[in-house]
Amino acid sequence: MIPPMVRRVLVLAAAFATALTPVICLGESSKPLPAKATRELPVELLSLLEQKKMPKYSPIVVRLFKEEAELEVWKQDASDRFQILKTYPICRWSGDLGPKLHEGDRQAPEGFYAITPELMNPNSNFYLAINLGYPNSFDKANKRNGSFLMIHGDCWSSGCYAMTDEQISEIYSLARDSLSGRPSFQVQAYPFRLTPANLARHRNSPNLAFWKMLKIGNDHFEATRLEPRVDVCNGRYVFNAQPPPNSPSPLVFNPAEKCPPFVVNPEIARRALEKSRADELEYSRLLEDNVPAAPIYSGLDGGMNKAFLTQFPGRVTLAKVMPYASYLPQLPPIPWIDNDGSLTRRWFGSSLDKQPECNPPRVGFPSGRC
Repeated sequence: MIPPMVRRVLVLAAAFATALTPVICLGESSKPLPAKATRELPVELLSLLEQKKMPKYSPIVVRLFKEEAELEVWKQDASDRFQILKTYPICRWSGDLGPKLHEGDRQAPEGFYAITPELMNPNSNFYLAINLGYPNSFDKANKRNGSFLMIHGDCWSSGCYAMTDEQISEIYSLARDSLSGRPSFQVQAYPFRLTPANLARHRNSPNLAFWKMLKIGNDHFEATRLEPRVDVCNGRYVFNAQPPPNSPSPLVFNPAEKCPPFVVNPEIARRALEKSRADELEYSRLLEDNVPAAPIYSGLDGGMNKAFLTQFPGRVTLAKVMPYASYLPQLPPIPWIDNDGSLTRRWFGSSLDKQPECNPPRVGFPSGRC
């Protein structure tokens, strides 16, 4: 029989050994997490969580807006509704407004994505990374392809949403904590904030129908502050679908097949419909006023929040005409020059006069993709 004192020592030794066991990283089974992936949230952010009555491990929703170059983190508060926690300026996104269609088009994805623990990369070459899981079931149903589309650090992008290392450290920690005991969190990626004014400006875009479909999910979220359930059928997104009353079987969605009969929770549908109708009236008024329409093709390879223009000069360049923009020759000329000089120069400074940097080891891509 083991004496009580020896037993106590053995128990303490076992507990100490357990505390020293390396934490296993998200999405992997053997590699220990690097310190950057286990870092606690900054004191200021923890204080903000307390102020907004948001439990540290409650769910999050991440929202991305290309044109505004902003990433929003929303978090569930004590009332189980989502509220805005923090807005981060996006350091770099590539491509143009519109969804990603195929590998190599440099487009950052648009749509609704579920981030599981396996998509969290603590060992990324871009500091830390969150894989969007592109292509999702909607993308696959529409024969879109691509890989390794992420939210990551290092402020470099080839189809990704790139943040600074400091930003991605916070975002990664918020995502990691929200996955505690949950299978996933949602990312909503948009071309811009889907307001009537923005949709009216982009009314000539061939992506307008796609963006209006995304707006349904956007309206469900903004009207209720609840994460919308997302399904795909008939090659389309469907939001907050549930079986009709007295339905004998659960809903089954096949992304490429006809949608089954479904209904939407009446309270969610009512709030979303009220918002949609108000937005449609404003959209119609703007069209009647003939508000100026934005160019379909910007001529730029992505964008950068103005907060970073002086810090990272030369990282937004003139885009090559890629197959995605094959309709460009049919467009009217883009007014690059006006009375004040070069429009590009006024937006991005003299840095565009320089050749863009192409340092494959730094960028992390083969030289042929620079």
